[in-house]
Amino acid sequence: MKNTTELKGNWNESKGKLKQKFAMLTDDDLLLEEGKQDELLGRLQVKLGKTKEEIHKLISDL
Repeated sequence: MKNTTELKGNWNESKGKLKQKFAMLTDDDLLLEEGKQDELLGRLQVKLGKTKEEIHKLISDL
């Protein structure tokens, strides 16, 4: 997965792409807070039914 700085810098764009691809995701699901990246990944895992590795790849491929 992209490092934290890259993820934060591009997060608004990535968030929009994720919402287009997965319409069931909300802004609350995609909330990225300082030090809470694992929590974000956990929310996405539950919501999308994917593994942590699949989520990492999905975000990296955006």
